[in-house]
Amino acid sequence: MGNKTLAIIKPDAVRKNVIGKIISMITKAGFKIKAMKYTRITKEQAAIFYEVHKERPFYGELLEYISSGPIIPIVLEKENAVNEFRKLIGDTDPLKAEEDTIRKLFGESKAINAIHGSDSDENAEIEIGFFFSKSELIFNQ
Repeated sequence: MGNKTLAIIKPDAVRKNVIGKIISMITKAGFKIKAMKYTRITKEQAAIFYEVHKERPFYGELLEYISSGPIIPIVLEKENAVNEFRKLIGDTDPLKAEEDTIRKLFGESKAINAIHGSDSDENAEIEIGFFFSKSELIFNQ
Protein backbone atom coordinates (compact mmCIF):
# COMPACT_ATOMS: atom_id res chain seq x y z
CA MET A 1 0.00 0.00 0.00
CA GLY A 2 1.17 3.48 -0.84
CA ASN A 3 1.78 6.39 1.41
CA LYS A 4 0.54 9.21 -0.86
CA THR A 5 -2.84 10.28 -2.16
CA LEU A 6 -4.37 13.25 -3.91
CA ALA A 7 -7.12 15.36 -2.41
CA ILE A 8 -8.91 18.11 -4.28
CA ILE A 9 -10.96 20.63 -2.37
CA LYS A 10 -13.69 21.23 -4.93
CA PRO A 11 -15.29 24.50 -6.10
CA ASP A 12 -18.32 24.29 -3.78
CA ALA A 13 -16.12 24.01 -0.69
CA VAL A 14 -13.90 26.86 -1.91
CA ARG A 15 -17.00 29.03 -2.49
CA LYS A 16 -18.33 28.20 1.00
CA ASN A 17 -14.96 29.24 2.47
CA VAL A 18 -14.48 25.97 4.39
CA ILE A 19 -10.94 25.40 3.10
CA GLY A 20 -9.37 25.90 6.54
CA LYS A 21 -11.84 23.57 8.24
CA ILE A 22 -11.19 20.82 5.70
CA ILE A 23 -7.40 21.20 5.90
CA SER A 24 -7.64 21.14 9.70
CA MET A 25 -9.56 17.84 9.58
CA ILE A 26 -6.97 16.40 7.20
CA THR A 27 -3.99 17.33 9.37
CA LYS A 28 -5.74 16.27 12.61
CA ALA A 29 -6.22 12.85 10.99
CA GLY A 30 -2.44 12.54 10.73
CA PHE A 31 -1.88 13.42 7.08
CA LYS A 32 1.15 15.49 6.10
CA ILE A 33 0.69 18.02 3.33
CA LYS A 34 3.48 17.50 0.80
CA ALA A 35 2.28 19.93 -1.90
CA MET A 36 -0.73 22.18 -2.35
CA LYS A 37 -1.90 24.83 -4.81
CA TYR A 38 -4.85 27.10 -5.46
CA THR A 39 -5.76 26.77 -9.12
CA ARG A 40 -8.49 26.33 -11.71
CA ILE A 41 -9.08 23.53 -14.17
CA THR A 42 -10.60 24.02 -17.63
CA LYS A 43 -13.29 21.71 -19.04
CA GLU A 44 -10.67 20.33 -21.43
CA GLN A 45 -8.28 19.55 -18.57
CA ALA A 46 -11.15 18.09 -16.54
CA ALA A 47 -12.04 15.82 -19.48
CA ILE A 48 -8.52 14.37 -19.32
CA PHE A 49 -8.52 14.06 -15.53
CA TYR A 50 -11.94 12.38 -15.40
CA GLU A 51 -11.54 10.34 -18.59
CA VAL A 52 -12.32 7.13 -16.70
CA HIS A 53 -15.86 8.44 -16.19
CA LYS A 54 -16.54 9.53 -19.79
CA GLU A 55 -19.17 6.82 -20.37
CA ARG A 56 -21.07 7.69 -17.20
CA PRO A 57 -24.29 9.74 -17.38
CA PHE A 58 -22.93 12.35 -14.94
CA TYR A 59 -19.74 13.04 -16.94
CA GLY A 60 -20.84 16.35 -18.50
CA GLU A 61 -22.14 17.63 -15.16
CA LEU A 62 -18.86 16.62 -13.52
CA LEU A 63 -16.81 18.59 -16.05
CA GLU A 64 -19.04 21.66 -15.59
CA TYR A 65 -18.83 21.44 -11.81
CA ILE A 66 -15.08 20.91 -11.38
CA SER A 67 -14.31 23.73 -13.83
CA SER A 68 -16.83 26.14 -12.26
CA GLY A 69 -14.38 27.76 -9.87
CA PRO A 70 -11.07 27.48 -8.05
CA ILE A 71 -9.92 24.12 -6.65
CA ILE A 72 -7.16 23.14 -4.26
CA PRO A 73 -5.25 19.96 -5.19
CA ILE A 74 -3.23 18.61 -2.26
CA VAL A 75 -0.67 15.82 -2.10
CA LEU A 76 -1.07 14.02 1.20
CA GLU A 77 1.21 11.54 2.91
CA LYS A 78 0.36 8.93 5.52
CA GLU A 79 0.71 5.17 5.82
CA ASN A 80 -2.05 3.51 3.75
CA ALA A 81 -2.95 7.01 2.52
CA VAL A 82 -5.62 6.16 -0.05
CA ASN A 83 -7.73 3.99 2.26
CA GLU A 84 -7.25 6.24 5.28
CA PHE A 85 -8.25 9.32 3.28
CA ARG A 86 -11.31 7.60 1.80
CA LYS A 87 -12.48 6.91 5.37
CA LEU A 88 -11.95 10.57 6.31
CA ILE A 89 -13.89 11.95 3.35
CA GLY A 90 -16.82 9.52 3.53
CA ASP A 91 -19.23 8.20 0.94
CA THR A 92 -19.58 10.04 -2.39
CA ASP A 93 -23.16 10.80 -1.36
CA PRO A 94 -23.10 13.07 1.72
CA LEU A 95 -26.47 11.65 2.82
CA LYS A 96 -24.89 8.19 3.09
CA ALA A 97 -21.56 9.36 4.54
CA GLU A 98 -20.58 8.56 8.12
CA GLU A 99 -20.95 11.32 10.71
CA ASP A 100 -17.98 13.69 11.03
CA THR A 101 -16.60 12.89 7.57
CA ILE A 102 -15.70 15.75 5.25
CA ARG A 103 -18.48 15.00 2.78
CA LYS A 104 -21.10 14.63 5.52
CA LEU A 105 -20.12 17.99 6.99
CA PHE A 106 -19.52 19.99 3.81
CA GLY A 107 -21.05 18.16 0.83
CA GLU A 108 -24.40 19.08 -0.68
CA SER A 109 -25.13 16.11 -2.93
CA LYS A 110 -23.55 13.15 -4.67
CA ALA A 111 -22.50 15.52 -7.47
CA ILE A 112 -21.48 18.46 -5.25
CA ASN A 113 -19.55 16.78 -2.48
CA ALA A 114 -16.75 19.15 -1.38
CA ILE A 115 -13.70 16.93 -1.93
CA HIS A 116 -12.05 14.39 -4.19
CA GLY A 117 -9.84 11.57 -3.00
CA SER A 118 -7.90 9.09 -5.12
CA ASP A 119 -9.52 5.65 -5.24
CA SER A 120 -6.35 3.55 -5.59
CA ASP A 121 -2.59 3.80 -5.19
CA GLU A 122 -2.20 3.63 -8.99
CA ASN A 123 -4.68 6.45 -9.54
CA ALA A 124 -3.11 8.49 -6.75
CA GLU A 125 0.21 8.51 -8.62
CA ILE A 126 -1.48 9.41 -11.92
CA GLU A 127 -3.59 12.14 -10.33
CA ILE A 128 -0.67 13.63 -8.41
CA GLY A 129 1.29 13.79 -11.67
CA PHE A 130 -1.63 15.57 -13.34
CA PHE A 131 -1.47 18.53 -10.94
CA PHE A 132 2.14 18.56 -9.73
CA SER A 133 5.45 18.42 -11.57
CA LYS A 134 8.27 16.22 -10.29
CA SER A 135 10.25 19.32 -9.35
CA GLU A 136 7.33 20.61 -7.22
CA LEU A 137 7.18 17.30 -5.42
CA ILE A 138 10.93 17.08 -4.89
CA PHE A 139 11.01 20.66 -3.59
CA ASN A 140 8.31 19.80 -1.07
CA GLN A 141 10.00 16.69 0.35
